[in-house]
Amino acid sequence: MLTTLAALVPIILVIASGYLIARTGLISGEQWRGIEKLAFYALFPAVLFQTISEADFSQVPTLSMGGALLAAVSLMVAIMLFARGMIERIWGIPAVRFTSIFQGTVRWNAMIALAIANNIAGEAGLAMLAVAMVFMIPVLNIASIVVLSRYASGTTPSSKKLLRDLYTNPFILSIFAGVLFNLSGLAMPFVLADTIEIFARAALPIGIICVGAGLDLNSLRRPGPALTMGTFLRPVFMPLIAFGFAWLFGVSGTALTVIIIACSVPCAGNSYLLAREMGGDAKLMAEIITLQTLVATLTIPLALLIFT
Repeated sequence: MLTTLAALVPIILVIASGYLIARTGLISGEQWRGIEKLAFYALFPAVLFQTISEADFSQVPTLSMGGALLAAVSLMVAIMLFARGMIERIWGIPAVRFTSIFQGTVRWNAMIALAIANNIAGEAGLAMLAVAMVFMIPVLNIASIVVLSRYASGTTPSSKKLLRDLYTNPFILSIFAGVLFNLSGLAMPFVLADTIEIFARAALPIGIICVGAGLDLNSLRRPGPALTMGTFLRPVFMPLIAFGFAWLFGVSGTALTVIIIACSVPCAGNSYLLAREMGGDAKLMAEIITLQTLVATLTIPLALLIFT
């Protein structure tokens, strides 16, 4: 419990600071859009490239962990897409709001997961979490981009638009660049490595401040079906599904702990940036991120207690 709180409370406080900065007018209007673009196009891609390019996958059960995680996230993506029509018919939730529920359910905050894994399992935990990043982040980013491209505009995009949304997305490009650099075996020059490190260190605080700036606390006080689903589907079902596939793939010990961490942390802070850039419901996305982060102070320790 204390480990989880140590990783989550600073995130909650930074979200609160973003809310206060926006409400006091210290930063306003188009200034926020500039900061969001900086985080989206430069800072978060630096984190993804750095973590994946530096990981040593030979020291961890890469294939069994990767297979379990890939199966878990693929099943959750399929369930959400299958349920989209029912969600709209029963609760009257339009497609654009579904995109935020989708991201809130399937995506994960790798930065929080890194902090918890490091506290619980040290260097071994970090190496195993890099495996999770390689197998989960490309799939979930591609799925989120496709869903936003399809449902945020209300019209079915052409295959050309879908491909353009994918191959121009900085998250996708940085992930594959990191994988290629890792496989190349090359050593990164110190100057370049230090530059990327500076960018990466700035990503989480700036991204989370933007989340806070997009908050509407009145909506948090009166949560409707969209916010409720977006908040609770992930912490309830993702650890359960992940545990099932980990058992099928024979994953145990520290590797199982890391899988449960990866599938129980709240959704990614950059989900808000993606929603803003692609025309999704960014306001709902900010609310889901905030409420899910608060709930995670209870649900992550509970998931670790039950499944590990």
